Parts: sequence; C-alpha cells; structure tokens
Amino acid sequence: MSASLATRPQHTPAQAKRAKKRNGSQGRNVLVYAIALAVVAITLGPVLYGVLGGFRTNAQLAENPAGLPAPWVLDNYAGVLKNPDFWQYALNSTMIAVITTVVVVVFGIMAAYPLARYQFRLREPIFMVFVLGLLFPATVAIVPLFILISRDLNMGNTWWGVALPQAAFALPMTVVILRPFLMALPQELEEAAQLDGASRIGFFWKILLPLSGPGMVTVGVLAFVGSWNAYLLPLLLLQGDMRTLPLGVADYSSEHSADTAGVFAFTALAMIPALIFFLAMQKRIVNGLQGAVKG
Repeated sequence: MSASLATRPQHTPAQAKRAKKRNGSQGRNVLVYAIALAVVAITLGPVLYGVLGGFRTNAQLAENPAGLPAPWVLDNYAGVLKNPDFWQYALNSTMIAVITTVVVVVFGIMAAYPLARYQFRLREPIFMVFVLGLLFPATVAIVPLFILISRDLNMGNTWWGVALPQAAFALPMTVVILRPFLMALPQELEEAAQLDGASRIGFFWKILLPLSGPGMVTVGVLAFVGSWNAYLLPLLLLQGDMRTLPLGVADYSSEHSADTAGVFAFTALAMIPALIFFLAMQKRIVNGLQGAVKG
C-alpha cells in the first residue's frame, strides 16, 4: 500500500490550479456552444420550415404540420415562378436595392474620407452628428418623409423616391464603419503619394479607394440587404406594379390565404436572393468589420 502511494504522481498547487482553470474553461465553452446552437435553431427553424413547407401540399400541412415533404411537390414553387407579379416585385426590389447601395457607398466613402484623413475644427462634432443618426429610427420621420417625397418632390411611387430616404438612413452606419477603416491606413502612404506629385483627390481615387474595398463591400452588402427587406417606407410610397417583394408577400398572403403551401413557397423565394447574397459576402463583411475595429 505504501509503495503504491509513493509511486502515485503528486500535483503541485500550481498544476492543480491550471487543471481547475482548464476544466472551467471547457465547461464555459460547452455552455457557449449550447447557447449558440439554441440561437441558430431558433433563427433558422422558421426559415427551414417555410422552405420545406413550399414542397408540401396543403393536405400534408393540415395532416402533419411538422412533418417532412412526402412526396416532395414542386408545383408551389413552379406556380410562383410562373407568376409575372413575382418577377415585377423582384425587379422593383432589385433596382431599389441597387440604387440604395450605390448611393450609400459613394456618398458614405466621400463623407468618411475627410472625417478620417483631414484635420479641421468641426471634424469631431460633424462625426457625432452621424453617430447620433444611429439613434434616429426611420419610423419617427415616416410621415414627414411621405409628405416630402410624394407632394413636394413628386417622387412618390418611384424607385428613387424609396431608395434615397433608405440611403439617407443608412449613411450614419456607413460613416461609422468606414471612418476607422480609413484612419487605419498609414499616414506615410499618403505622404509618399504627395511626394510623388499626387493631390489629395488623386490619392483618394488611385490609392485609398482600392485599399478600402473590404470596407465598401461591407457597407454595400448591409445596405443592399437592408433595402431588400425594407417594408414600412415602400408600403407608404409604392403602389400597384411598383411594389417590392416584401409587399408582394403580404399581398400574396392576403389573396391566397387558403393556399398555405403556396404562401410558404412565395415567401421562401422572396427571401432566398438576399440570403444567398449575404452568405456569399459573409467573409468580406467580417474582414471589413475587423478592419474597422482595428482602426
């Protein structure tokens, strides 16, 4: 007995403390992964249910709402794709989102550049105006916007009438993301360009813009997805054939309330383009945000 006790390894207090810390860290990791899986399930569960529901018939949904398609039915998606209204809604959403994205990226980089690279008296107060813009929701200004766009500017029921206000409300986030990204670029780079005879505008076009690609992609994707999913402003400003896909989903759900499977198919097809676009640009978004944080 004494020999076995003598050969048993003895742990020092430091080793015991490290082992306890390692076990505690593993326990926290398990908890974090469990919470992450729960959040993913809650987030993706309704999406998967809607996508799979489009491959079922109304009878299957009534008999077993939580079941899988058996057999798989393509008629619902085919019917939506053959519907000309769906493609008109998709065209409107795409054009408004593209216009919004272009305006946000162009004016966002132009506003962030002097706030990041120039030294002037009111630089920080002007930047704080954009920061405070994050606290100003579009719903607060929805009635004045409706009056301004529809009556004063005569841009109601047009792509530009929706895209410009959306871009204006997206600019604060754009400037807040791009400014630290531009500030992180070395000052020596700009000084070397000036020694070579480049003006500040030349430095902006030839050097800064190419290096700012990840940041511009980040704000562009966020603006595109936000515009694609917008509902309230298009609801007030657009009518008839100018309506977007989110409004089309609501209209289709009202007109075909008894066709649950068809509504699922229409909803899934309406959200898939933005979802695919966001997932395809996910790495670029992360790289752009990392550059902004490092700045």
